[in-house]
Amino acid sequence: MAGLASLHVLVVDDNPHMRSIVVAILRGVGIGTVKEASDGADAMEVMRAGVPDIVIVDLNMFPIDGLEFTQMIRTAADSPFPFVPIIMMTGHTERTKVMSARDSGINELVAKPISAKTLLDRIVAVIDRPRAFVKTSSYTGPCRRRGIGKEFLGPWRRKGDEKEKEAQRNLYQEPTS
Repeated sequence: MAGLASLHVLVVDDNPHMRSIVVAILRGVGIGTVKEASDGADAMEVMRAGVPDIVIVDLNMFPIDGLEFTQMIRTAADSPFPFVPIIMMTGHTERTKVMSARDSGINELVAKPISAKTLLDRIVAVIDRPRAFVKTSSYTGPCRRRGIGKEFLGPWRRKGDEKEKEAQRNLYQEPTS
């Protein structure tokens, strides 16, 4: 993939061994520029010097974990680039952790142990299939829904919108004789 050579990726992980594995994978698949940061604060400084095309961040870090880092990137007034695609790595794939990662504003998630194919798939996903960016009072990040189902008939997407959905369906039903 010739286009990968033009990418600038930032890898943020407080574990130097894991960081070196990810950097080796990225260089191996042809990523042009790979920078490293050992924690969220260091990553913010790296980003102020030059915004990457993609950030790959670990969930568990100290003192600023991947969730806090992602929220800072998405919502801080001085964020260097709140729309940067973020791929989160984690060895904690329990439903609550995955949902917390999604709700922090990440674009994609990679479960550890990571493989070159899986990481490349996530990189391609954020490039080829970007999701609309959403900003509400309680969430800032890419749309958390991966698609709209065939049953979707309007702007309502929340569980509490059932009455409005039903009214919309009734408008479009064929009259029965």
